[in-house]
Amino acid sequence: MTAKLRIFSGVAAAVLCADFLTKHWVVARIPLRAEIRVIEGFFSLTYITNPGAAFSLLATAPDPWRHWFFVCVGFLAVALLIALFRKLAPGERLSAFALGAILGGALGNLGDRLFRNPAEVVDFLRFYLFAGYRWPDFNLADSFIVIGVALLLRELFTSQSGAEVA
Repeated sequence: MTAKLRIFSGVAAAVLCADFLTKHWVVARIPLRAEIRVIEGFFSLTYITNPGAAFSLLATAPDPWRHWFFVCVGFLAVALLIALFRKLAPGERLSAFALGAILGGALGNLGDRLFRNPAEVVDFLRFYLFAGYRWPDFNLADSFIVIGVALLLRELFTSQSGAEVA
């Protein structure tokens, strides 16, 4: 097994496990729609479900259509991530890490859609920003998807700027 594959699969597995365990803990310990304030006015643990995507996108779409749409998009994302990983050069370890983080997050949320009843994603992290504004609740899978995308963007911009200097 190459170092690139170890990083990709190891990060994906770690993210998927962390996402599964935290969601399991939340569902077992926090009542639905409850909020546990951890840092008053800044951070709370919650237990809500999201039938939609980011920022509740398509949450009000008809149920059977919405469910299968997100399942299909999830499988498409997994296939795309694997295809992108296969195109990486052997030394592109940061990109392998980033794609693994995105894959683990995508699988975590896809697992919710496939195995939870109702087929909704569990969200439990809530942040309050300023003037009472509350960021939409999210989970570890969402966090690692964002981290992975940010790392890929960093790689993209630093490799392009490095190519121009050479």
